[in-house]
Amino acid sequence: MEYEEIIYEGYGPGGVAIMVKCLTDNRNRTAADVRAIFGKRGGNMGESGCVAYMFDEKGLFVIPREHGQPDEDAVLMHALEAGAEDVVVNVDSFEVLTAPSDFETVKTALEAAGYQFETAGIRWLPQNTVAAEGENAEKLLKMMDAFDDNDDVQDVYHNFEISDEEAERLG
Repeated sequence: MEYEEIIYEGYGPGGVAIMVKCLTDNRNRTAADVRAIFGKRGGNMGESGCVAYMFDEKGLFVIPREHGQPDEDAVLMHALEAGAEDVVVNVDSFEVLTAPSDFETVKTALEAAGYQFETAGIRWLPQNTVAAEGENAEKLLKMMDAFDDNDDVQDVYHNFEISDEEAERLG
């Protein structure tokens, strides 16, 4: 059996941009399944390239942070010396961003410096996000669950955010 990687693009409720990365042995079945998931939940599958321009492909490492450790200056120094493009400092983690071509080099250097990763991979990150609320948020969460349940779907990238209050309400 031969598998191929395909990225489907489309729009969710409220015009949210969605990219679905699949690994399949049957392109026709997978396309039909992905189209059905979009359609049944208020979205639609689009042409190749219809939303990809709204995302940047980046290497992403998430380094967990507890009690101020690891030290912010040390992480910044190690990451930038290793060739990272940017480091986003959060309360509970550091997000180290790289060009996809520098991913392995930066990973090796950070591991050698003793860092552990919560997440490490190449992802499509949205350039901007859209707030999803009410019925749209509900449909989007159901759509994400349906993609998650599909065996051919490897990853789903989107540009929506749901506030903590809204997530709690949808519970």
